[in-house]
Amino acid sequence: MKSTAMSVLAITFAAWTAGSAMAADTQAPLTRAQVNAELAQAQRNGELLANQESGLKARDVAPGNYPAQAVAGKTRAQVIAELAEAQRLGEIPVDGVSGLKANQLAPGNYPAQPAAAGLSRDQVQAELAAAMRSGVVPVHESI
Repeated sequence: MKSTAMSVLAITFAAWTAGSAMAADTQAPLTRAQVNAELAQAQRNGELLANQESGLKARDVAPGNYPAQAVAGKTRAQVIAELAEAQRLGEIPVDGVSGLKANQLAPGNYPAQPAAAGLSRDQVQAELAAAMRSGVVPVHESI
């Protein structure tokens, strides 16, 4: 047990010194006050490990003890605007069984969906002729 603890301590110290050496090239050293301020902030936010074995942070163990983290996302107004637009276009599923949307069940009640840009008839015929010449599409002669 004692040798295991010493091994862990030695590995931790080696990793810390290696990390410090690499960080020293890119960052100015922190003052004692800065380190203490960062530690206090981490304690307030629950960022310190609560359980070494599981790796859980204090925030994960007792989330009610710490302030809520800011979540990047859409505002309430943005979500409401998106919902209104989806309702206007009939994009909301109304049939729970088939999953059909309102604009599929009653297309006349909603604005027409923009048609996907496709190939012209001449372009399709040219592609077919090229595929027949290259052997991708077999050519059948009529009887």
